[in-house]
Amino acid sequence: MPTTARAAPSLARLCLLRTPGVGPSRVRALLRRFGSAEAVFAAGPKAWAEAGCSDALIAGLSAPDRTAAAADLQWLAGSARHHCIADDDPRYPSRLKAIAAAPVALFAVGDVGLLEQPQLAIVGARGASSQGRENARAFAQAASRAGLLVTSGLALGIDAAAHAGALEAGAATIAVCGNGLDRIYPPRNQALGEAIAERGLLISEYPPGTAPKPQHFPQRNRIISGLSLGVLVVEAQLGSGSLITAKLAAAQGRE
Repeated sequence: MPTTARAAPSLARLCLLRTPGVGPSRVRALLRRFGSAEAVFAAGPKAWAEAGCSDALIAGLSAPDRTAAAADLQWLAGSARHHCIADDDPRYPSRLKAIAAAPVALFAVGDVGLLEQPQLAIVGARGASSQGRENARAFAQAASRAGLLVTSGLALGIDAAAHAGALEAGAATIAVCGNGLDRIYPPRNQALGEAIAERGLLISEYPPGTAPKPQHFPQRNRIISGLSLGVLVVEAQLGSGSLITAKLAAAQGRE
């Protein structure tokens, strides 16, 4: 179903998203207290302290990165397939909105109408066996033919095989990234990422220009499970990010 386009977020909203140390819960608390991103920045240090902001957060709010936020607006204007979907946007996926600490906004490249489709997350080891990769590919093809959209994390190994299997079945697929969408990571998945952007959807809670830092990938796992009806772990080591995703799915009430 076609989705209604929304205006780009304001410069102040993008500055707030980029403020160091401000997570989803704090952003929502500030917006509830002050009413808008513009009002947040206009409030000043005394009001921020009264709102419970730490000294580090007050320092960040005192020096918003307007240059980076302006670059975000340029990125959004650069293509009709570039999007920033705030959590008050009707295009924001309802399943994801229901989880704890849901992203305040999602950056996206591709068909955002896919976000509400029933999804199965397929995840697993980066250093997967050849049999594991083949299993992931086959599961993704079967799920796609059964009407489930395959969602994964664009990592090497199982993730890449799952995305490839969905595309080979003639279906779309969603990749949740741990970096800004002005680049595809890892570089070995460049062609796969471009195919997903063209035929499916790349999403990230991180604005363009954000490097793929190690801590981002455990964070993005809650989005993979939160978008999905359930999570299939094909092959994983004990204590791996894939099993963390499965635990998150259980905590979110998913299969």
